[in-house]
Amino acid sequence: MYSSGVDSREKLVEAMAELMWERGYSATSPRAVRELSGVGQGSMYHYFPTKRDLGLAALNHNCQVQLDSWKAVLQDLEDPLEILIAYLTLPRDPLKGCRVGRMAQDKAVVADDGLRQPVAEAFARLREMLAAVIGMARSQGRLPADLEPMVAVVQGGYVLAMAEQDRAPYDAACQGALELLRVAAGTAGAAPGGDGSASF
Repeated sequence: MYSSGVDSREKLVEAMAELMWERGYSATSPRAVRELSGVGQGSMYHYFPTKRDLGLAALNHNCQVQLDSWKAVLQDLEDPLEILIAYLTLPRDPLKGCRVGRMAQDKAVVADDGLRQPVAEAFARLREMLAAVIGMARSQGRLPADLEPMVAVVQGGYVLAMAEQDRAPYDAACQGALELLRVAAGTAGAAPGGDGSASF
């Protein structure tokens, strides 16, 4: 249950968001949300007439929480290579999955354009943020090419870890991406005109 300082609507959204992250949208029942939130059925349907209404609010909540965590990493550092390393080494629970990516595995979410939109927009924002960082590194001569697959590597690591219930595949995916980043940075630093500042 949540503290009395949180209003009923917020309790419902946070409970639904947590359960969706843990179980997915399809497997989360209104009853489970009421039990976790401590909010009665009447209040629940007052704020959210349907499960979809509550699911959409919870999806937006989870996407915003995830975006805020990505932004914190990307904004707290200035060196582009350090930012990319920080993104790849961000503390995560791969067996629980990404708050956003987990929803892309739920058939009910994928089949509903309204539910899928916050997920697609969150990943689009992340790709834009990383593209800006990568572009900065390239303009400094510290990376030779675009590294757009970085997001796919992390999300793929999540999927493999959850499928095998072992974080090792996730760790291996991120470590592999780090090594490729180091190789790419080293190659750029050794290129004609490079200043050798690509090592990190």
